[in-house]
Amino acid sequence: QVQLVESGGGLVQAGGSLRLSCAASGSILSIQTMAWYRQAPGKQRELVAGITSGGSTNYADSVKGRFTISRDNAKNTVYLQMNSLKPEDTAVYYCNADIAATTRGFQWSKNYWGQGTQVTVSS
Repeated sequence: QVQLVESGGGLVQAGGSLRLSCAASGSILSIQTMAWYRQAPGKQRELVAGITSGGSTNYADSVKGRFTISRDNAKNTVYLQMNSLKPEDTAVYYCNADIAATTRGFQWSKNYWGQGTQVTVSS
């Protein structure tokens, strides 16, 4: 069974920083793209940042220059360093990954979501 477990959310004042982590576990063969999404109350879930297995990154315009996505392939972990946080960054942040896994001789590829972690930025 493959799981994504996020950590690092919390309450921070505007201008502050937080670092989110997301660790994938299970019978993993490989992980392709890993990404962070967020969903604010009453809004659709949106892509924040993504990173390929080779390290190429992309960011939403709203977070460029403030957020940095990175990954540790040896640990199957993706990070999101969030600096200069703004109240509009308040949302539940979700980890997402394309994972190839195996069990009992069977292999499959699937897109997985974490359970989400709350980030609240006070003004």
